[in-house]
Amino acid sequence: MRSRISFGAVLLTSLMVMCADRVSAQTFEPSVGQAGKDVVWVPTSAALVEKMLDLAKVTPNDLVMDLGSGDGRNIIAAAKRGARAIGVEYNPDMVELSRRLAKEAGVADKAIFIQGDMYEADISKASVLALFLLPSNLNKLQEKFLALQPGSRIVNNTFFVEGWEPDVQETITDDCTSWCTAGLYIVPAQVGGVWQFDGGEVALTQQYQKLSVAMTQSGKAAPVAEGRMNGRGISFTVNGMNYAGEVNGTRITGTVTPAAGGPSRPWTANKVR
Repeated sequence: MRSRISFGAVLLTSLMVMCADRVSAQTFEPSVGQAGKDVVWVPTSAALVEKMLDLAKVTPNDLVMDLGSGDGRNIIAAAKRGARAIGVEYNPDMVELSRRLAKEAGVADKAIFIQGDMYEADISKASVLALFLLPSNLNKLQEKFLALQPGSRIVNNTFFVEGWEPDVQETITDDCTSWCTAGLYIVPAQVGGVWQFDGGEVALTQQYQKLSVAMTQSGKAAPVAEGRMNGRGISFTVNGMNYAGEVNGTRITGTVTPAAGGPSRPWTANKVR
């Protein structure tokens, strides 16, 4: 008799705990400014979420990730556009809330939420990052950002990586009263070094998507010029000639065209150091 009573008591207690957990997950409501691991939670307005995804040109072919995903709104919005989407959030209550909201939105099959540390998350396969983090958080992550595949897009709410200017920046005024600026980065190919081409060489010094270009051609040094990366795309103008091409590993393939107008010709360069 005692064993039956003990088993029944244990079973009843377990059921009560399970029910309590379910009620807790269903009734949890986040509050603006609540503390997280190293950043407080402030929600991005629905209007800015859509603007961020618009700037990133999110499609069903993308894998979108959010680090510090909060209540999952960025990920759920991306999943509604047909993208695969993953949120990484430290607060387990937020993770459960996000999963519930994704299910209610009908995108639980595309929106995945993981409880974990955003600094430890594997973002290498993401084609888009949609973030609302402080500069201190972003600066810690910048090496991971630059290691993404060239052409990957990063969209931020309000705060940006120090020293890295957004390629596009827009502020909205409709349906948004605070934290209303979105910035887009296009991850550049890493091209710093010396590249050799037929008749000369060009030394590229890179700071994010900006380039300093020092070209020597037929033994003569040209004035140092500026250039720019756009994902794998590279462009610069030296001695009245426009150089444009695509970077694939240690090779650039493209064209050179007179800035004043005229026919273009093929141009290639190979990295030598």
